[in-house]
Amino acid sequence: MTRSLRSVARLLAFAITGVLTLALGFLSLRPEETLAVPAGARSGALSLEECTYDTEAGSLAADCGTLVVPENRRDPESDLIALPVIRIKATGPNPGEPIFRLNGGPGATNLEFPQASRLTEGHDVVLVGYRGVDGSRRLDCPEVTEALRHSADLGGAESKKEYVDAFAACARRLADDGVDVTGYSIPQRVDDLETARTALGYQKINLISSSAGTRTAMVYSWRHPAALNRSVMLAVNPPGHFIWDPEITDRQFAQYAQLCQQDANCSARTDDLPGATREVADDVPGRWGPFAVKEGNVRAAGMFGMFHSTKAAAPLNAPTVVDAFLAAQKGDAGSLWAMSVLADLTIPGSFVWGEFASFGMIDAKAVERHYADGGDHGSILRNTAADMLFGGPQGIHTVWPATPDTDEYQTVRPSQVPTLLISGTVDFTTPAELATDELLPALPNGHQVKLADFGHSADFWGNQEEAGTRLLTAFFDRGEVDDSGYERQPVDFEVGPTMSTIAKVLVGLLVGGALLALVLLGWMVLRVRRRGGFGPRGGAWMRILTPLPIGFGGWCLAVLGLWTLWPRLFVGEAVLAVPSIGLAIALGTYLAWVRPERTRVARRLGLVAAFAGALLGAVLGFGAAADLMSLLTTIVGAAAVANLALLVLDLRSGPRRVPGEAPVTAVATPVEA
Repeated sequence: MTRSLRSVARLLAFAITGVLTLALGFLSLRPEETLAVPAGARSGALSLEECTYDTEAGSLAADCGTLVVPENRRDPESDLIALPVIRIKATGPNPGEPIFRLNGGPGATNLEFPQASRLTEGHDVVLVGYRGVDGSRRLDCPEVTEALRHSADLGGAESKKEYVDAFAACARRLADDGVDVTGYSIPQRVDDLETARTALGYQKINLISSSAGTRTAMVYSWRHPAALNRSVMLAVNPPGHFIWDPEITDRQFAQYAQLCQQDANCSARTDDLPGATREVADDVPGRWGPFAVKEGNVRAAGMFGMFHSTKAAAPLNAPTVVDAFLAAQKGDAGSLWAMSVLADLTIPGSFVWGEFASFGMIDAKAVERHYADGGDHGSILRNTAADMLFGGPQGIHTVWPATPDTDEYQTVRPSQVPTLLISGTVDFTTPAELATDELLPALPNGHQVKLADFGHSADFWGNQEEAGTRLLTAFFDRGEVDDSGYERQPVDFEVGPTMSTIAKVLVGLLVGGALLALVLLGWMVLRVRRRGGFGPRGGAWMRILTPLPIGFGGWCLAVLGLWTLWPRLFVGEAVLAVPSIGLAIALGTYLAWVRPERTRVARRLGLVAAFAGALLGAVLGFGAAADLMSLLTTIVGAAAVANLALLVLDLRSGPRRVPGEAPVTAVATPVEA
C-alpha cells in the first residue's frame, strides 16, 4: 500500500470511528424511558429478580424490580405508574427489621445510597424509587432548567418572574401530556412505601431519612404508625421549614463566628465574621476584571455552601464560603466570580423541578406567611437562596397545582414511634433548634443527638464513620442511643482549593486553551503559506491529532467572550458550542488537508466541504450527550464528519492538478494562492 493510500485509510478509519462514536452516543448517553408498567399488571404488583448493588464496600447481593402503583390514589380511574425497588440483602445471620432509606432533595433520586453497606450486617436495606423522579413518569421541567440557565441573576426580580412562569408552563404541559400532577404528594409517596413493605412481606420496618426525606418519615409515622419499628432522622426538617428563616440563618452565622474565633487562621483574618460577610453581600462587585459577577448568584451560592461545615461537600462548603467572603473583603472579587459561575453551572440541573414543586407544596401556607410578614428584613444573605427556590411572594406556590393530600400534615403531630433525631450544631438548612423546639416535644419515645460543629447530612456520612455506624446500629438493633464514639469535629478553615484559586484556574484553562488553538491554527496557516501544506502523511496525522485542542480552544474563546459580554447564556448551550467548535475544527481540518498539488477549484470545494461537514457533525455530536459531556461529542462529531466530507471529495476527484497549471507553493489565505 502506498503512503498516500495508507493516509487515506488512516483518515477513513478515524472518520468511521467518529461516526460510530456518535451513533453509540445517541444510543447510550441520551436519556431513555426504560421503566414501564408491565403489561397486565395491577396496582400493588411487585416483580423482583436477583441483581447486585454498588456500595462503599463493593457490590452486594440484591433484588431489583418494579412496583406498580396508582398515579393518583384519590382517583379510582387513575393511570398506573411503575417505581423501581431495590432490596440490598443483609450480609449477617438473623437480620432484624429492614431499613427503608428516604433521601432528601426534594426533587432528588432515592436510589443512590452507597453507605448502605454500613447497615447491611444486620438488616436488609430497601430503596423504593420516588414517584415523579425515579418512576415511569418523571416531573421533568426543562422550562425551569432553561429559565435558570438563561438568568441574568438568580436573585433578580426578572429572573424570579421567568422562573415562576416556567413552572406554570411546565404544569400546563404535564397536564396536556396526561400527567396528574396532584398525585405527586408526600402522603402518596408514603403510601408507595407502605405498598412496597406489604409486597415484600415485612411486618414492620425501620426508616432512615435525611433532610427533606425526614418530612416523608414524619408523614409515614402519622399515617402508618403500626408499620414502623424505629425511625432515624438526619438533618430534621419539621413542617413549615422548607423556606428558611433568615433570623435563624443569622444566628447560625453568629455561631459559626465563634468557631472562626477558635481557629488561628480564621481569627487572624477577621474579628467579626457576620459583619464581614454582610459587608461583602451588601456590595457585591459587578465585575472581576472583564467578567460579570452576578450578585444574587453569590448570595444563593453562599447559603448553599454554608450547609456543610466540613469538606465532605466539595468544592462549595462553609469554610470555602467564609474564605471567599473574607478574600472579597480584601479586594479579591475573583472569589465571588467563581461562586457566581458555580451557581450558574450547578443549580439549574440540581433537581427534578416538577417533583420539587409538588413535594414543596406541603409548605405552601408557610411560604405565604413568610412573604405576608414582609419576607426578609435585612438578613446577612437577604434570604436570596430561598427567594430563588420559591420565586418570591408570587412564587411557584401560586402557579403549581395544589393537592388536598397534604392539608392535615402541615403542622407537627404526635407520634409514638421510637425516633432518633440527629442534628449538626451548625446546620444552616435544617437547624438543630427546630428539631429540639418543634418536633422532639411531639415524640414521647424520641431522642436527639447534636453533633458538635457538624453541618448538614453530608457531614454525618462523610466524617467519623465508625461512630456514626455505631450510633445507627445501636438504635436499630437495640433501641439504644450510643453516641459515645463521637468526638468534637473541629472545623478546618484551611481551604483547598479556594474560590480565588478556582477562579484563576478556570480563567487560566480557558485562556490557555484559546491561545493553544490560536497558536496551532496560526502555525498551520504559515505552513500552508510557506510550503503549500503538510503532505499526505503529515496532513493525515494533523487531521487526527489537532481537532481536540483546536475544538476545545474554539469553545474556550467563545466562553471568554460569553462571560464578558453575554453572561445570560449558559456555557453548555448549542448556540455557543456548535459554531465555536465547528468553525475552529473546520479551519484546522481544511488547513491540514491542503496540499500544493490541489487545484484552486479543489481547494474551494474542500473549504466548503470542511466547514459544512464540521458544522453538521457538531450539531449531531452536541445531541449525542447531555450537559458538558456534549462538548466532547461535539468535537468528535465535527472532526469525524469534516474528515469524512473531505475523504469523499478526495475519492471522487483525487488530488489532481489542471494541465498546464503550476503547482501552488504558497497561499495568501486558506482559500486562494
